Amino acid sequence: MNFSSFSEFIAMGNHGLYVWTAYGISLAVLLLNVALPMLARRRYLQEEARRLRREEMK
Repeated sequence: MNFSSFSEFIAMGNHGLYVWTAYGISLAVLLLNVALPMLARRRYLQEEARRLRREEMK
């Protein structure tokens, strides 16, 4: 793993497209594993707040 230039590092011996796509997909999956539960929690708390407000109005 010795590259003589940055462009050779990016090309990864003509396997760069596969390597960088795999890194990108992995990063996207990791970000989704963090973001989706946070968004679901926020949505749940908002729905519970709405439900409590409706119950208080009765």
